[in-house]
Amino acid sequence: MKKIDWMRKLTSRKLWLSVASFVTLMVVACGGTENEAAQISALIMAGATVIGYVIGEGMTDAAAIEAEQAEQEG
Repeated sequence: MKKIDWMRKLTSRKLWLSVASFVTLMVVACGGTENEAAQISALIMAGATVIGYVIGEGMTDAAAIEAEQAEQEG
């Protein structure tokens, strides 16, 4: 069984666009206005940007630490 790469999934723009689209359509389908749906979609995408940035910076920092440790060992 394959292991799921959650970091890659959570930084995927396709995932967040799909989530925003689904939520937007659900808001409209449940009687919300298009303006409300647009605001909610914008909030989701803003959150996705923050999540992507935090994960990306964490991965960069981890790679730098690994490189530094490898340099000290070798």
